[in-house]
Amino acid sequence: MPQTILEMTKDLVMAQIETKALSPDDMHTVLQQTYSSLMTLKVHEEADGTVAVQPAETPPEPVDWRKSITKHTVECLECGQSFKQLSVRHLQHHDLDARTYRAKYGIPRTQALSAKATTTHRKQLVQQSRPWEKAPTYQKAHPAQAQPMGRSKRKRMTTAKA
Repeated sequence: MPQTILEMTKDLVMAQIETKALSPDDMHTVLQQTYSSLMTLKVHEEADGTVAVQPAETPPEPVDWRKSITKHTVECLECGQSFKQLSVRHLQHHDLDARTYRAKYGIPRTQALSAKATTTHRKQLVQQSRPWEKAPTYQKAHPAQAQPMGRSKRKRMTTAKA
């Protein structure tokens, strides 16, 4: 009994996985593409090669944006290039800005478009420099607290008493 197209597709994909030419994560997509190609060939064969058949388009699989942001790199989901940060300049090459890029791929607006290590380093720098304390509104709300007396002031006060 001859194999069905589905069985042939399964055998082809399993052989690719066994030879490590295909990762198990990509199996679903390759199964669909292989099945579509074999169906096209079957239809073409049954028509004795007289009918030109277009291969069926498989819908693009939704992209998981979480996989694109790793510890040391962030991958552009448009072109696949890796960076430490997706800059405004790079996104402009794709006619996007950060807001539309996030909306297109379902990324939350609070998610940084930079590698995790880069984001962590920037957070540490901000905590060290404490820029909010330099803002006029913060300074007005929190008047300068009495500074502990330095060594030179103490010396002057003790010499003045004597």
